[in-house]
Amino acid sequence: MNFAPMLPHLGEFAAKMAKAGLKPLVIDTFAHYYRKLLGGATGLIHDADIQPVDPAEIPHAEALGGHAAAGKRLMPRTVRIVLNGGLGTSMGLIGPKSLLTVKQGRSFLEIILRQAELTDSRLALMNSFNTHTATLAALERLKPARMPLSFLQHKFPKILQGGLGPVNWPANRELEWNPPGHGDVYAALYASGMLAALLRDGVRYAFICNADNLGANIDDALLGYFAEKGLPFMMEVAEKTPADIKGGHLARLRSGRLVLRESAQCPKEDVAAFEDIRRYRFFNTNNIWVNLEFLQELIRKQRIVDLPMIVNPKPLDPRDAKSPPVYQIETAMGSAISLIDGAAAVRVARARFLPVKTCGDLLGIRSDCFVYSERDGLNVNPARAAGGRSERIKIRLDPAFYGKFDQLEQRFAQGEPSLVACDELTIQGDVHFEKEVVIRGAVTITRSGGSPGRIKRGTVIEGDLAL
Repeated sequence: MNFAPMLPHLGEFAAKMAKAGLKPLVIDTFAHYYRKLLGGATGLIHDADIQPVDPAEIPHAEALGGHAAAGKRLMPRTVRIVLNGGLGTSMGLIGPKSLLTVKQGRSFLEIILRQAELTDSRLALMNSFNTHTATLAALERLKPARMPLSFLQHKFPKILQGGLGPVNWPANRELEWNPPGHGDVYAALYASGMLAALLRDGVRYAFICNADNLGANIDDALLGYFAEKGLPFMMEVAEKTPADIKGGHLARLRSGRLVLRESAQCPKEDVAAFEDIRRYRFFNTNNIWVNLEFLQELIRKQRIVDLPMIVNPKPLDPRDAKSPPVYQIETAMGSAISLIDGAAAVRVARARFLPVKTCGDLLGIRSDCFVYSERDGLNVNPARAAGGRSERIKIRLDPAFYGKFDQLEQRFAQGEPSLVACDELTIQGDVHFEKEVVIRGAVTITRSGGSPGRIKRGTVIEGDLAL
């Protein structure tokens, strides 16, 4: 196909981005990916081009305790960068997801602030245009002892699939834009001046993680290992379970470099291989370590961080499948592993990956499967570990009754059931829970009919239950 007639659209995109106040670096980055799209690039990574990683090549974090003392010394030279751009719309939220109450009356943000107070490291938040104002207002209310730094994630214009031009949608101008994925963190750090400011203050190491993953915190041993090995980039990976077949996995390119393949980069014919957890054993936890001096030099030399492109086909309005089809260009921050000589991966315990993406995840975290203290943060309940159970329960909640946050709140208004001895929980239908309910083993609770079912106070459930 001849794309030459479409090249004038690039000027339209550049003008639109400049009018929106986006920096030249961001415009150049979008233009780079747009040219790739015009050239027929799909962003797909074929199975024939990669091979599995030998587990023996990935060190275990638990074997790195000898580096903990160095890590403790280096805390003042380290920043934790928390990706705080999500609104949690899939859970029915209308504000920043980090402001959601998650444990013992504390929000994600409050727990993150407390974690930062207990270390000598810095804290920075990468907010989106959607979360920035509300997050700053929350920080004013919370008045932390040390106010975190903050900078803004950029945005990319959506691309019409028909004609590959920019979107014009007067009904809602915000729908003309999409977040460019968390891979934007590198450009956002640089373009905002945050990277230069951190380096001037003597900060050399960054740990980057998601706001909704309370298992992620700066670990002394991992920091010490990263610094003492002189690594430019390190990804924390965990071993896949059957629940992780959709997650992006670590592999090795034929050139020998490590590579991250996300589900959106997998061709349809390779899905079976992608989901084979015996073949691709490690998934990306999205806990990333970066040497900031290396990052600054990389951007200065290359102008942009040329991460593998993800082309996401979507309806323009996510709530209207009949709205014009568009492409969203995105990148993943972990994909930088394929660009960097000397980039490494380290295997971590599952407890460092506790994201809350669904109401089922939130129910699990709020339950007694996890304990929280101001000093130690969020941890798996020792009673659960003593029983030989995995860190996370497989929870399946009927989306018609539990798909949104407010629905979950209504059905567990008197408190979450005890799940410390639960392996799997499935709820089908409308079920409300009273206080002090205990669920053990693998349980399916089913409610048929039009009226809600109710689990009485103090009920112990150890097998399937039909109401």
